[in-house]
Amino acid sequence: MKVFVTGVAGQLGHDVMNELKKRGYEGIGSDLAPEYAGVQDGSAVTTMPYVPLDITDKEAVEKVLTECRPDVVIHCAAWTAVDLAEDEDKMAKVRAINAGGTENIAKVCKELHENGIKVVLDGVFNHVGRGFWAFQDVLKNRENSPYKDWFHINFGGNSNYNDGLWYEGWEGHFDLVKLNLNNPQVVDHILECITNWVKEFDIDGLRLDVAYCLDKNFLKRLRQHCDWLKQDFVLIGELLHGDYAQWVNPEMLHSCTNYECYKGLYSSFNCMNMFEICHSLKNQFGPENWCRYRGMHLLCFVDNHDVSRIASQLTNERHLPLIYGMLFGMPGIPCVYYGSEWGTKANKSEGDPALRVSFEKPEWNDLTELISKMAEAHKNSKALCYGSIKIPVLTNKQCIIEREFEGERVLVAINADDQPFTAHFDAGCGQAEELLTGTIHDFGGGSELKPYSVEFWKMER
Repeated sequence: MKVFVTGVAGQLGHDVMNELKKRGYEGIGSDLAPEYAGVQDGSAVTTMPYVPLDITDKEAVEKVLTECRPDVVIHCAAWTAVDLAEDEDKMAKVRAINAGGTENIAKVCKELHENGIKVVLDGVFNHVGRGFWAFQDVLKNRENSPYKDWFHINFGGNSNYNDGLWYEGWEGHFDLVKLNLNNPQVVDHILECITNWVKEFDIDGLRLDVAYCLDKNFLKRLRQHCDWLKQDFVLIGELLHGDYAQWVNPEMLHSCTNYECYKGLYSSFNCMNMFEICHSLKNQFGPENWCRYRGMHLLCFVDNHDVSRIASQLTNERHLPLIYGMLFGMPGIPCVYYGSEWGTKANKSEGDPALRVSFEKPEWNDLTELISKMAEAHKNSKALCYGSIKIPVLTNKQCIIEREFEGERVLVAINADDQPFTAHFDAGCGQAEELLTGTIHDFGGGSELKPYSVEFWKMER
């Protein structure tokens, strides 16, 4: 993830950049000076990428944000000298920075919306960094801090940082201080932040980090607030295991990460066993009453920022276009991780920075072209977006998946073998339009699947 941070010469921007580095995110700092001019303390922010920017210059803001193409903007720049801000000769400058500068950044987000791009932030509500202002107050004032109940603290213990107190960290990581989501003040603070993000930047949703750790009553309150705040505001949770329906329901999340099918996707191709992923899909979305996630739109992926790039996972590189065909053909919301659309490689064993590398510019190759066509086909097909699932043809090396919705049928045909394969089945019609090429497919005499091929057939009826 690429995060653009304004005001890095100040304390807040300085700490945000260091926290991003600590968590393995790519941070780009900005401020007025030609080079970083904040505290020279030798911390990560002093050597991280930096772009000079006057946030009161609308054209400069648009140019820099367009060129950097960040996933997230964290706006820390402001006039913070409170007493001086009240001087009459300073008021225009303060207004230009605090109001005009913020407006400029918000306008860029608006332009993203006008170009059909939704803005979804990564919301980390389970924990904060040790530099978080409320936790710092606890370290300073201990039992007298008004924020002592914002966290899970034992003043009779000690931490790995020798703070003279113990606190609960996320999964044993004591640089990540766990919030007490049963505290109404904490919940109100988080909801106020979300409200401001909607007001200032018109965000469209949140991807909830470690959603499996979040208190379910908190999630219910969050859903109620976001439904009230903005129509079609989406909440997508990071879930690894368990019954997704416990979190994805009308009271909590709209969607979650489908890790259950993630392994099945690459394993089916590496082991040449299409039964694995197809059985998972039928188990999740099939017609039987016991199928668990019918009607849910889970976030499906072949890789992301926490796992090896799919081009490094697959043992046969010719399967790379095919696995994306499966991704765009299966039920759920297909998600493509930046850079993987042109076949970037990276292994988890190399560390998180290798998975989250910064690219100077995007590439465009045959894989990119194909994924673009698949995305267009998916967007324009109700069957692919919302349809039921059947699997009329299934072998170790081939599968044909049928999606149907309101009379529209699309078949996704995959041949993972190096030899052609002729599929014989009742298509229920004579011809289909191949959505990726615009050609006509004739079902008479069987359907020949070329070696290492994927096709999307929109049935004539």
